[in-house]
Amino acid sequence: MVIDPGHQGPEDLSYEAIGPGSKTTKYKMSKGAFGVVTGLPESEVNLAISFKLKDELEARGISVIMTRTSEDVNISNIARAKMANEAGARLFIRIHCDAFQNSSARGIHVLYPAYIEGWTDDIYSASRRAAQLAQSALIAATGANDRGLDERDDMTGFNWSDVPVIMPELGFMTNPDEDRLLASSSYQQKLATALAEATVRFLRGE
Repeated sequence: MVIDPGHQGPEDLSYEAIGPGSKTTKYKMSKGAFGVVTGLPESEVNLAISFKLKDELEARGISVIMTRTSEDVNISNIARAKMANEAGARLFIRIHCDAFQNSSARGIHVLYPAYIEGWTDDIYSASRRAAQLAQSALIAATGANDRGLDERDDMTGFNWSDVPVIMPELGFMTNPDEDRLLASSSYQQKLATALAEATVRFLRGE
């Protein structure tokens, strides 16, 4: 298992290709969201949840690699995907929180790679199954608004991945209520436990 705590302390606004051989580029690492009430950067929240998820997975006998363990790093999305590839990860989970202009937007959704020949065709089905399991577990554990699944063809961290990959968006930091929840250690634990249970089901082939 590889866990990627999304974003990092410093942003990196240089560019990289969104997929192998692509002329389309995106920032290597954007800043991420900020809590509308707490002021916390998304990168810190993602890291806190990721540490809890690591503990939950290891308690279930699953070995875990994290792409980062601190804020003071500069690791691009391609580099993170390559870490998962080199580890031969059975699943690559990219932990993120969401943001939107309208502060009433709320809920959880899980992103997974679209089917792209030569890029994600070999991981599409497994990624979708992992996303379904994760979304179901997260909603059951939290009672959050169910925003369903999103298939994406523009995510660098998906298109460079050779292993099944998902990106849970665990709530909106632009929503006051969800921002407070996401900053709460007990709510972070709920999210981590749900993702760990979903991961076990995925690894069992459910």
